[in-house]
Amino acid sequence: MDVHLEPWSESALALLRRINTPQMRHHVGGPEPEDRLLARHGRYLALQGTGRGCMFVVRLGDEAVGSIVYHRRDWQGRQVYEAGWNVLPPYQGRGLAAAAGAALITVVRTAALLPGAPQELHAFPSVRNAPSNALCGRLGFVLLGACDFEYPANSGTLIRSNDWRLDLADTAPPQEDRARA
Repeated sequence: MDVHLEPWSESALALLRRINTPQMRHHVGGPEPEDRLLARHGRYLALQGTGRGCMFVVRLGDEAVGSIVYHRRDWQGRQVYEAGWNVLPPYQGRGLAAAAGAALITVVRTAALLPGAPQELHAFPSVRNAPSNALCGRLGFVLLGACDFEYPANSGTLIRSNDWRLDLADTAPPQEDRARA
């Protein structure tokens, strides 16, 4: 399976629009109006090269099938990396999110080697998002418990989420890779 990550670019706006549907945004408050979508796209473009994270297009061969991101976030008084992902409905259930997640973890572990970089990667899927919660476990994250999580950041909107943590110093491969070894 040829799943790879490509840094976000202007052309990824078309993918962002495909993600901005009731089905895809069900667990995070629903679709955004065009002005917010364009602002989000701008933030993703601006993240590149800052050293604070990176937004990626998930590709299966040449086809854009989703997105995945990591970025710094203040969480419970300390800096951590946060991850989030989307896989378009026709591609769900085929292991693409797990492949993209494993690739992202490799990228984030490299970023964590820099002086002062966070040493934890967290994911905050809605407690009702069973596929994303299962993916966290499959990728080796440890469930810390449910929490109220503000999304989008600085919006005042809280979502009941699970806090999943991955220690970036632990270089063991994700569980799915361990099973193949």
